[in-house]
Amino acid sequence: MYKKLIEFWKFLTYDIWRITEHEVSKRQFSFFTFIKTVYLCVNRFANDRLLNKASALTYCSLLAIVPILAIIFAVARGFGFSTIMENLFRDGFGGKSATTETLLRFVDSYLLETNNNGIFIGVGLILLLWTVINLINNIENTFNRIWGIENARSMYRKITDYFSMFLLLPILLVISGGLSLFMSTMLKEMDDYVLLTPLLRFLVKLIPFVLIWFMFTGLYIFMPNTKVKFKYAFIAGVFAGSIYQFFQYLYINGQLSVSKYNTVYGSFAAIPLLLLWLHISWGICLFGVELTYAGQNIQNFSFDKDTHNISRRYRDFVALLIMSLIAKRFADSGKLYTAQMISHEHRIPLRLTKQILYQLQEINLLREVLNDRKS
Repeated sequence: MYKKLIEFWKFLTYDIWRITEHEVSKRQFSFFTFIKTVYLCVNRFANDRLLNKASALTYCSLLAIVPILAIIFAVARGFGFSTIMENLFRDGFGGKSATTETLLRFVDSYLLETNNNGIFIGVGLILLLWTVINLINNIENTFNRIWGIENARSMYRKITDYFSMFLLLPILLVISGGLSLFMSTMLKEMDDYVLLTPLLRFLVKLIPFVLIWFMFTGLYIFMPNTKVKFKYAFIAGVFAGSIYQFFQYLYINGQLSVSKYNTVYGSFAAIPLLLLWLHISWGICLFGVELTYAGQNIQNFSFDKDTHNISRRYRDFVALLIMSLIAKRFADSGKLYTAQMISHEHRIPLRLTKQILYQLQEINLLREVLNDRKS
C-alpha cells in the first residue's frame, strides 16, 4: 500500500508532467491535463500563501467598504432610487441584521457630514479616493503576482478601469445577494402554483448564480495586467462564483442567527462573522485566479522538474540555439518568433524557453515586441 502511494505521488509530481499529447490518446491527455491543472492550482495556492494575501485584502476591504457604499448611495440618491438601493443592500445581506444597519448608519453619517461641511471638496475626498484606489490597487497587485506580471497598469488606465470597476462590482454583489433571498422567498410563496414548472423554478434559482459567475469572470479577465482567455476565466468564475454563493448563503443565515444575541453582545456579535465571510470570500476569489492561471498556462509546466536540474552548459547551449533561431528568422523574413512557436517547433520545454528569453532580454540581447496593451 505504501509503495503504491509512493508510485502515485511520483506519477502526480513527475511522470505526468513528462507525458506529451503524441504519446497518449486525446481523451487520456485531456484527463491528465485536468489532473495537472487541479494539482498545480492547489500547490500554488498553498505555496503562494494566498490565505495571508486574503487577510490583507480583508483589511483593505474593511477600510474601503464605507467610502464605496457612500459613493454608491450618493449616486443612488442623486437619481432618486436610494430607498431601492437600501432595500437591495439589506436583502443582499440577510435583511435588517446588525451588520447592515451599522454600515447604513455609517454611510448616512458620512453623507450627512459631506452635505453639511463639504468634505468632498477637501481632505475627505482625497481620503475617500485613496481608500478605494488602495483597495483596487492591492487587488491588481495580488492578481499580477499570481500571474507573474511585473508591470502594472499605466496611471490613466488605473483611473479609468478602477473607477468603473469599483462602481459596478459592489452593485453586482448586492443585487446578487438580494436576488438570492428574493428568489428563495418567491419560490416558497409559489409552491401552490402548478404552472411553475421545475425547469422554470431552476432558471429562477440560477439568476443570482449567473450574475456572480460573470462578475468573477470579468474580474479574472480585466484585473490582471495581461491577456486572459475567456474560456479559462469563465470556468474559474463558475467554480469560484458557485462556492461564493454557498458561503454567502451560510453567512446570511448566520447573520439571522447572530441577530438573536444582539441583546447580549450588541452589534459586536456580527463583526467576527463579517470578518470571517470577507476572508473566505477573498480566499475563494484568489483560488479562482490560481485556477485561471493554471488552466491557461498548464503547458508551461511540462518537464518542469527536468528544467530545474539541467546543467549550465546545456542551458547555454539552448540559449545559443534560441538566439540563432531568432536571428536567422528575422534576417530571412523579418517575422517575429514567440516563445510558444520556439517551444513547439524545437521541442524545448516552454518554461525553459521563457526563462532563457527573459535572461536574454535582461542582458539586452533581445527586445520583446508587444502586439497590444495586454500581451
